[in-house]
Amino acid sequence: MDWDKLRIFHAAADAGSFTHAGEALNMSQSAVSRQVSSLEEHLKTPLFHRHARGLLLTEQGEMLYETVTDVMAKLKTAETLLSDSKTKPSGDLVISAPVGIGTVWITQRLREFIEIYPEVRIELLVNDIQSDISKREADVGIWIADPDNPDLIRRRLFTMNVHVYASPTYLRRFGAPKTLESLDDHRIVSYSGDPAKHLGAIRWIETAGRKDKKPRLVTFRANSIIAMKYAIRSGLGIGMLPDYLADGEPDLLPVLTEIDPPKMPVHFVYPAELKNSKKVQILRDFLVAKSRKWQH
Repeated sequence: MDWDKLRIFHAAADAGSFTHAGEALNMSQSAVSRQVSSLEEHLKTPLFHRHARGLLLTEQGEMLYETVTDVMAKLKTAETLLSDSKTKPSGDLVISAPVGIGTVWITQRLREFIEIYPEVRIELLVNDIQSDISKREADVGIWIADPDNPDLIRRRLFTMNVHVYASPTYLRRFGAPKTLESLDDHRIVSYSGDPAKHLGAIRWIETAGRKDKKPRLVTFRANSIIAMKYAIRSGLGIGMLPDYLADGEPDLLPVLTEIDPPKMPVHFVYPAELKNSKKVQILRDFLVAKSRKWQH
């Protein structure tokens, strides 16, 4: 099979349409369609159901897509290891991290890393849904959950503390809750949607202190912990935040400090095949060193 056709087929499956695949590949829609049709003729089987709303993989297409995905992951690993064969670390390194940690904690520490290793180029993917590192959607991940895949290597960075925060403006107007039960009388800020494992701790405030575990009414929800931070800081309500987000913020004050909310372990995770990658090793060691302040 022609690798170029397989690569184009994979892009079309990812994009869900020939038009969007063409944009990603810098090709015309018709050129993408021709290459996929040629591959289907060669294999003597349809790979897509073509609909007005886009493309759906056939059963055979799903099988080929999984195989090509595995091959592309192996090729990316080989490319990383080959570039690491040089004496000085260089090349691309993709990091996947949750929105909060990626936006705040990681970015604030990368300047020093780049100063030390100027030939390493970083791409940061922030998403509260974990990237599939085993399929090389990213080279390494900063995870707040233990990986289920035994082929992934983990290194504990630190344990993230989470506390209830409010702004001085809010506290002047409504006062501070004295007990978990008194949270019923306050405006609550919380996370929206079905939380990833690590964001379950952020929603702890909704049921904490309630015997029936029925969630409290929430005044404001957001699907971004950064949006939650600014909502709390503005005085909209009180809510859970990781301590690193409130560190050095005079407009975010901890309340209910005698309560011990859930803690969240933060891991540096990478696939076993990259254990000898110099780029991965230097980033791991750098972040471990930078995590000492937060280790508990």
